[in-house]
Amino acid sequence: MVTAVAPSYLLTRVPTSTWSAKLARRVALTDALVLVWVVFGVQLAWLGLDQSALGFSGSRNDIEISYMMVSLVIIAGWMVALQLFDTREHRNLGVGTQEYRGVADASIRWFGVVAIVAFLLKVDLARGYILIAFPLGLSVLVFSRWLWRQWLGVQRRQGRFVSRVLLVGSTDSAVTIARELKRHPEAGYRVIGACVPTGASTGGLAAINVPSFRGVSSALAVMRDLGADTVVITSADELGPEQVKQLSWGLTPGAEHLVVAPSLIDIGGPRIHTRPVAGLPLIHVETPKFEGRKLLAKRAFDVLGSAILVAVLSPVLLVIAALVKASSRGPVLYKQERIGRNGQPFKMLKFRSMVPNADRELPQLLAEQGTDGQPLFKVKNDPRITPVGRVLRRYSLDELPQLLNVLNGSMSLIGPRPQVAAEVALYSGGAHRRLLLPPGMTGLWQVSGRSNLSWEDAIRLDLYYVENWSMIGDVVILWRTARAVFGTDGAY
Repeated sequence: MVTAVAPSYLLTRVPTSTWSAKLARRVALTDALVLVWVVFGVQLAWLGLDQSALGFSGSRNDIEISYMMVSLVIIAGWMVALQLFDTREHRNLGVGTQEYRGVADASIRWFGVVAIVAFLLKVDLARGYILIAFPLGLSVLVFSRWLWRQWLGVQRRQGRFVSRVLLVGSTDSAVTIARELKRHPEAGYRVIGACVPTGASTGGLAAINVPSFRGVSSALAVMRDLGADTVVITSADELGPEQVKQLSWGLTPGAEHLVVAPSLIDIGGPRIHTRPVAGLPLIHVETPKFEGRKLLAKRAFDVLGSAILVAVLSPVLLVIAALVKASSRGPVLYKQERIGRNGQPFKMLKFRSMVPNADRELPQLLAEQGTDGQPLFKVKNDPRITPVGRVLRRYSLDELPQLLNVLNGSMSLIGPRPQVAAEVALYSGGAHRRLLLPPGMTGLWQVSGRSNLSWEDAIRLDLYYVENWSMIGDVVILWRTARAVFGTDGAY
């Protein structure tokens, strides 16, 4: 029986099928505009406007081929490939890597089809035209999808273009899923209620402003009353296989959706594989590996990247060193012991941004702001910072000497936050797993709030990185770091 009344504002909704189709049409339009601009632009830039460029004897049988027609065929086929790879599905738009991966797969495979057809038909297409159009088209497509993602994230934070979710399961599991979905509104799932077992406590749901309804068997009726379009089963103990099947049969095809959330938190998508076995949808979770060619590739990326950055930034490093030396007495570099991979201590390098002997004043300053004895210690409006040091910290320029730590192997370009021994001593549970990889100059902690993060969030992000790291993920974090550095949050 439903024992709570849904607020009136929850009863108005836009069906998923309506907004998803509208969004897909908009994305398809921009895809078409991008491809027309790129393909015809490359054609004109490479071949020009003269008649001989637009039509020529393109095969050994002297078949006359118009490049205008070739461009139209390439654009049409590219659009079809993007559709076949589900790059415009609302489940993929706006979050995760599947959208970008689908765009890349569709583009590469269509490029292969064009190459094979040209070879079989003995069509001598201009190689420069093809070799420029495809990578340029892929790059601009990805950029346009990124722009769409920024716009969609803003819309979803305002409650538009979202799936309206009813959670079904135990109170604890519903609270966990609700918190994670609220933490990432850009994912497009807006929790509007939860069905929990009769007699279960609902205090946790009330604390996060999620209306609760008793009786999981009434989930379908509650869903219709609330105007939800997605049911998320958060735990399987309350609903047996037959009940889940009956619930799925009661949903309107194409308009209402069923999602089953396994008891897996902070597991990266590439590690999860669903394989049907004897009619059972078994979820296989790959265990993370911290050895072999993946670590070798990461080390090679670190050495190459840090060497290039040191070479390119050497004039900047010399200027900063001179400014630090001239600003106050003391050494140019500041060395602090941090804990590295497998718990090994190392000396982390930074440009000195404080007055000499600043460490002696730290306990008193932490006590004054009430954060003594807490991990992730930071002093806001720190009086020990020099004027030059304040600018260096504002843009993270004081951390550039850590490129030398990366070169000698004690740090990585991307990794967990380098912590001091006192913080490592506070680890509990599986927190020590963050020491399986070398600490990084940047990481998820850097692009997700920096010093504004709580201790628990910092550990959670580091563990997520360690458990799910990949080279593609490292490149994404590097790109996001630039935005974090030029932002103001957490930089003090």
